[in-house]
Amino acid sequence: MRRSSGFVPLCLLFFASGVCGLTYQVLWLRLLALVFGVTVHAASTVLASFMAGLALGAVLAERLARRGAPLRVFAALEAGIAVAALATPVLLALASQLYRPLSDAAPDSLALLTVARFVCSSAVLLVPTVLMGATLPVLSHAPIVRAASASRLGALYAVNTAGALTGALLTGYVLIGGLGIQRTFYLAATLNLLVAAGAWGLSRRVNVSVPVAETPVTVTDPVTHDAVPATTVLVVMAVSGFAALALEIVWFRVLVQFLPATTYAFTTMLATVLAGIAGGSALAARQLATPRAWGATLAWVQGATSLVVLLSLAFLGATYAAGWRTSGLTQAAAAAILPASLLMGYAFPVAIALWTRAGRAPGETGRPVGVLYSANVLGGIAGAVVGGFVLLPRLGSRQALIALAALYLLTSLAMFLPRRRWVPALALVALFAGAARLVPDPFEVTLARRHGQNERIFWREEGVQTSVSIHTGAFRGWLMYLDGLHQASDGPDMVRLHRLIGHLPMVLHPDPKRSLVVGLGGGATPGAVSQHDTRVQVVELSDSVRKGAEFFRHVNYDLLNRDNVTLRVDDGRNFLARTRDRFDVATADLIQPVHAGAGNLYSREYFMLVRDALADGGLALQWIGHRPDAQYKLIMRTFLEVFPHTTLWFDGQLMVGSVTPLTLAPALVDGKRARPETRLALDEVGLDSFDTLTAWYVAGPDELRRFVGEGPVLTDDRPIVEYHRSLPADDPPVNLASLRGDVRTILRP
Repeated sequence: MRRSSGFVPLCLLFFASGVCGLTYQVLWLRLLALVFGVTVHAASTVLASFMAGLALGAVLAERLARRGAPLRVFAALEAGIAVAALATPVLLALASQLYRPLSDAAPDSLALLTVARFVCSSAVLLVPTVLMGATLPVLSHAPIVRAASASRLGALYAVNTAGALTGALLTGYVLIGGLGIQRTFYLAATLNLLVAAGAWGLSRRVNVSVPVAETPVTVTDPVTHDAVPATTVLVVMAVSGFAALALEIVWFRVLVQFLPATTYAFTTMLATVLAGIAGGSALAARQLATPRAWGATLAWVQGATSLVVLLSLAFLGATYAAGWRTSGLTQAAAAAILPASLLMGYAFPVAIALWTRAGRAPGETGRPVGVLYSANVLGGIAGAVVGGFVLLPRLGSRQALIALAALYLLTSLAMFLPRRRWVPALALVALFAGAARLVPDPFEVTLARRHGQNERIFWREEGVQTSVSIHTGAFRGWLMYLDGLHQASDGPDMVRLHRLIGHLPMVLHPDPKRSLVVGLGGGATPGAVSQHDTRVQVVELSDSVRKGAEFFRHVNYDLLNRDNVTLRVDDGRNFLARTRDRFDVATADLIQPVHAGAGNLYSREYFMLVRDALADGGLALQWIGHRPDAQYKLIMRTFLEVFPHTTLWFDGQLMVGSVTPLTLAPALVDGKRARPETRLALDEVGLDSFDTLTAWYVAGPDELRRFVGEGPVLTDDRPIVEYHRSLPADDPPVNLASLRGDVRTILRP
């Protein structure tokens, strides 16, 4: 049996390894967000620690490969990844214990918090990511791979990325919603162990089948006639890694202007990127066995990438302007970024071929693949940080995309110009200049169709955390959009609902001295709270939202300039996990639970954090709105589990939770209205008497429990509403006609 006979089974094993790797990445990033928050700073730090582990593993792979048969080392790596994944709960608890005292020591120091996050996330990620980063470089030393190193390494990279694509789709669409995070860990770890067993068995079969005296395999060298300096290849791949990761951030920020910001939309976009990389790598792997001027090919690929990156936004803008529906727009978004991803995937195996053969004399060993791989990953780390923290805030999405496309063009020119190939270099520059003129502003493209013909953008900021735009129209006043989604307006109905979210718990509590509002939005909710005799702590994720709220001073009581209001830019859940303050009232801005990441603010664990932050007798208000029956009951059932004395108000849209029975006295409203400032604010929402308040009552805890019945609750492990495809597809709207309670059960003299 020839050495090549084991390559197909190895590809299948490496495909399964890719499935596990991307599954773990999704799960780890989600779990660590619960510890550090969902701010861009926190997410970037976690991503950096993840990729740093991959880079370190690639560097160490050379030493690992020398310790034994590469296939057996690969088997050990896969088994180690499985063990590390199963240890995630223990490691996560350790990270949480480390992070809290570190963050308490310097809560306002971004530098120290970043170091703390990096150290704590490394406690969870370092071991498994180092092992993951070593897998491809270790396999590059296996005889069945070295038999045709360039093409087979490209094939392995392709199948591993295809596995990652499969893992992304399964995890995002099926596993988290259907099984939950913990069971998904068990499933992926089991698959890792099967890969380890398969690799060990393959190593024995290949070793036994290959005669000792077999004639050495001749390695095809497809790049002999087109040598490229090793330093050039290394720099090109480092810059490409930088541009690719930064570009993903820009693409995702742009796409939320066109598509609903659900977890499924983001999963689809990630899968598209991975599909392109896998397809491009597979194509390169098939072609690398043929001698060709691969240095010039890589230069052309980099130049073509710069052009299709520019045209991706132009294509998406054109399809959106043409009036495509949301489903069609999802396909169009995928089509827009697929060509660039294909070219990125094609470039890496070609770069491997050029790198391993650069300056190599006959009989010499090729350069370690891990060095090139680690350079690409380290470039990606820098790109993820610079893309989110510098390029988007400073340049905006359009200019950032053009700048990143220009980096690909520069890498192309860096390979053409030293060879004095002026014609292709000048042609690419001319094409780039023309394509750059076609790149639209995504805000302007989406304005007319998504936001209405009568609207215009008055102010906007593409901040580090989110893109905020303030729109105005002839008949609609001010409107606020966050990442393209409507968040607030100064319309009477919207303002009244948001103010009620603030007023209701303040009126129901007899003497609320300290109050917490999670989320600022336009400021109507915390503004209403500020009209009571209380100290208000507002926690808002994005500083850009704070700036946008200034346009709503006429409906938010100019709360940001009030003496009794303190604003903190932070992740709300993270704030609750760290704070030692206790509040009499806790409420939150209106947040849609189906949006990506919103499951962290509707889980049992989140409601427990809210409960633990309340003082004795404290009240928590949670907006639930009117939504499909299964979603409505899931949220209510979860809230009831944490707050056993929950009551429902205002047409079934607002839940007020407490751990002790809520009681009302007729003098309650009169006492609140005795304060002139509060009376005026209550008059604006129509709360003019105790009778009005009791008329808003819908039901108490006993009625609510009968209504929701027995069933699952939302947890951090299984955020079913955010992953709503796991719910019945024909879920009807909730019917509250039968939900009626008697307010007299909570009255006292």
